[in-house]
Amino acid sequence: MNNLPNVITELPAVIADLRAESEVIDSLVEGLAPADWARETPAEGWTVAHQVAHLCFVYRLAGTAASDAAAFERMTAQAADDFDGAVNAVLNTYPLDDPEALLARWRADRDFAVESLAAAPADQPLPWLVRPIPPGVLACAGMMEALAHGQDIADALGTGVERTDRIGSVVGFAVLVWEFGYQSRGLTPPDTEFRFELTSPSGQKWEFGPDGAEQRITGDAADFCLLVTRRRHRDDLDLTAEGSDAEHWLDIAQAYRGPAGEGRRPGQFARS
Repeated sequence: MNNLPNVITELPAVIADLRAESEVIDSLVEGLAPADWARETPAEGWTVAHQVAHLCFVYRLAGTAASDAAAFERMTAQAADDFDGAVNAVLNTYPLDDPEALLARWRADRDFAVESLAAAPADQPLPWLVRPIPPGVLACAGMMEALAHGQDIADALGTGVERTDRIGSVVGFAVLVWEFGYQSRGLTPPDTEFRFELTSPSGQKWEFGPDGAEQRITGDAADFCLLVTRRRHRDDLDLTAEGSDAEHWLDIAQAYRGPAGEGRRPGQFARS
């Protein structure tokens, strides 16, 4: 598709964006009272502390993939049969009841991932959960995780998150993996190309896919990110579909592998 971020030649820029997006997590949680770390988030059963612990695990996994392939294989081999179950289980190994220790752990894992990805050869695929991917693509996936779980934290705390054009890497990643929503539901993706026309936070037009495509998604890029991370229901977002396949895609879109989860209800985060 047209204009996808070149995550190989532009690796330094993607890494800088990953660090900046990751630091949003710090801005949300530093200085919180212990009771606020225990607040429930929109993800059922997950507190703010669980969200940060999940990010710790994902970033530690990414940093290990970039720095020690053998250690990565050992880590993932233990979760081969039930990765989501293993992820949920490992959350309880983090200091969920000690905010200061958990924040320190997050910062260490964040820096480890960012520095390891920055040091990896841009054109050398890294081992990952399904197949090897370039470090730039893995950095984009990390940004997607930070955006998604950061939104959960912000929602729990009743605050907003200011989006910038660095979400372009999340948008590009979601377009690149547009078929994940079908795969998670055992569906066959349609044999057609989609056109995505999105407006960035700064007002730029981001366009992906052939001009003449009959299946089109248009709207706000930040809303698009909330859609593909399933942090908002499509009814509460400024996104429009043209074509039956595009219309269906808005219902199932996701930028991560595995079960879709419950998502969010219509009107749960409706704009005033």
